[in-house]
Amino acid sequence: MKNYSIAIHGGAGTLLKEHMTTEKEQAYTAALDEAVTIATSILESNGTAIDAVAAAVRSMEDSPLFNAGKGSVFTAQGTHEMDASIMDGSNRSAGAVSMVTGIKNPVDLARLVMEQSEHVFLAGDGAMQFAKSQNIEVLPPAYFHDQLRYEQWQEIKGSNSFQLDHSVKKDAKFGTVGAVALDQHGNVAAATSTGGMTNKKWGRIGDSPMIGAGTYANNATCAVSCTGSGEYFIRGVVAYEVSALIEFKNLSLQEATHEVVQKRLLELGGDGGLIAVDSQGNISLEFNTAGMYRAFAKANSPKTIAIYKD
Repeated sequence: MKNYSIAIHGGAGTLLKEHMTTEKEQAYTAALDEAVTIATSILESNGTAIDAVAAAVRSMEDSPLFNAGKGSVFTAQGTHEMDASIMDGSNRSAGAVSMVTGIKNPVDLARLVMEQSEHVFLAGDGAMQFAKSQNIEVLPPAYFHDQLRYEQWQEIKGSNSFQLDHSVKKDAKFGTVGAVALDQHGNVAAATSTGGMTNKKWGRIGDSPMIGAGTYANNATCAVSCTGSGEYFIRGVVAYEVSALIEFKNLSLQEATHEVVQKRLLELGGDGGLIAVDSQGNISLEFNTAGMYRAFAKANSPKTIAIYKD
């Protein structure tokens, strides 16, 4: 069997075992297991890295456990504004959407931008018009209503506060989701999706839909998907920074991800993590927080699922 690798994340943050019930831990583990299994089956069947990362992210978008798709947090206006991006390392084509509402799987819309438009990044009303032109169904707000997300919003509604998806609150949910893969053809791909920050205002956009900040893929180096305090990932151009260190300084994947997450990101004041896979199938899951929902699998190796720091 030829080489392949898949890694997924469901968000990084203050994930402490004492804040997690057995039932919640089992639910998150099951959701991660399902997503990585779906992607692995695609790669095992000689499918493409793009199909694998899209399928993994779609699976997590369909779960209310993660801050993406169905589980997206509430904005200051009580709506759900979702962002997503996807990138193909074989030709560096990419697609991204931001501030979309009612879209069940934003990652699919991002992929349509990549494959069916001449653009990379569409936002707001324009992205919704594009979705309509592609016959994407727009779901009612009730589909995205989650009681715990609603309670999070109610606590800070009407204030100037916002809340990252990796809050220290005991009952907080976590959850920007992402996936990276290497397929048997030697191509890498990455995808990321998020609901952003609770109580976000003014059309705030994080790193998740930004190519080079939250998502990047290049066959010559690696594929990366990030999660954490988006403003810092944007300022650090984190996803591309990993690729650049491999390309221009000849660092290994592990060396590059460690340098970016444990040094450069922290120097800016940012916290979070990333997943990455290189063209040889090596995987890195690097984070500077208490935990990160994550799973990975490789050819001829058992899958691994984890939440906390080892």
